[in-house]
Amino acid sequence: MKSSTETNVPELRFPEFEGEWKISNLGKSSNMKAGNFVPAKKIKDIETEYNYPCYGGNGLRGYTKSFTHVGKFSLIGRQGALCGNVKLVEGKFHATEHAVVVKHEKDIDTDFLFYTLKILKLNRYATGQAQPGLSISNIESVKFSFPQLPEQQKIADFLSQVDRKIDLLQQKVSALEQYKKGVMQQLFSQQLRFKDDDGNDFLEWEEKKLGEIGVFKTSSVDKKSKNDQNEVFLINYMDVYKHKTINNENINSFQVVTANVTQIKSSNIKKGDILFTPSSETPSDIGHSVVIFENIENAVFSYHLIRFRPNIKLNLLYSHYFCNIPKVLKQISKFATGSTRFTISSKNFSNITVDLPCFEEQIKIANFLSSIDQKIAHTQEQLEQTQNFKKGLLQKMFV
Repeated sequence: MKSSTETNVPELRFPEFEGEWKISNLGKSSNMKAGNFVPAKKIKDIETEYNYPCYGGNGLRGYTKSFTHVGKFSLIGRQGALCGNVKLVEGKFHATEHAVVVKHEKDIDTDFLFYTLKILKLNRYATGQAQPGLSISNIESVKFSFPQLPEQQKIADFLSQVDRKIDLLQQKVSALEQYKKGVMQQLFSQQLRFKDDDGNDFLEWEEKKLGEIGVFKTSSVDKKSKNDQNEVFLINYMDVYKHKTINNENINSFQVVTANVTQIKSSNIKKGDILFTPSSETPSDIGHSVVIFENIENAVFSYHLIRFRPNIKLNLLYSHYFCNIPKVLKQISKFATGSTRFTISSKNFSNITVDLPCFEEQIKIANFLSSIDQKIAHTQEQLEQTQNFKKGLLQKMFV
């Protein structure tokens, strides 16, 4: 690719092309028409005899028995949370009145037009506040630049290859996550067991209450700061809910508040602690956890969290997994009480039962699951890099 100093050309360009791009508006280079209304009762969630995808303003709504279009088109969401969102669809499908179907003119490539619509950020042209909407006339008036058809096709083909790589990486991440989920079910139900280094069976697992192997502690530290108290780093609810890494390297990025000497002593965190989220809007969303892998000075957890401090020898990596299995999460959900917001108490947390293998088997389980996590993280990193690469291309390959 090459760059150019001409006025209406992209920053990045394939070397065999030259000359400035033309300027037009979407209405002259494409035909736009809203889809057709379909009653909600005629849209099904799964494909049975209803085997034609039905697209609305927010994307796929379900499946219908009939279709309104055949071919390859860009769809623009004209109403809803994803107003201005663009999707490329192909085949037989039904478009509802909340989706604008875009058909290109003969001098415009379908895929090139799709990528053009993506970078135009059409949601900027929506009107209305309570329910923003895009009128077809507003979309048609939007100006854009385009080269000759061969260059359009080369750009679109190149970006399509990048999209295929992104799709493959997303599929790989999903497959690894499903594999991990299945392996965890087998490991923690003891259908799959490891052997020791000599090939012998490990001891049978023991069922224990969490209260038998550790102590739960609540905190009184909030986000307020007082002049007569000491500054501390605060580990908050969302830090744990989002499973943020908590260590000495990034502790300076956490919120700074103040706490008194008693609070600092009772709400401290150290290596081996597990922080839980004890409340949520639904019982099934309680119990997100983070393991502390090293001692951290001058850090406390907030009153929105609960700390579990084991009093037996637990492998740190194993601690990262054994409370995130269906058996434990179902008990947390069962013990939760409330109406608009659900909470589990320290006492009920203590009554949750877990199955514990011996320390040596904990290590083998943790190392195996950690190796899968490393593969997921590596693939996720590749995915993010490719997505950022595509983002940069979209910025530089279009005018």
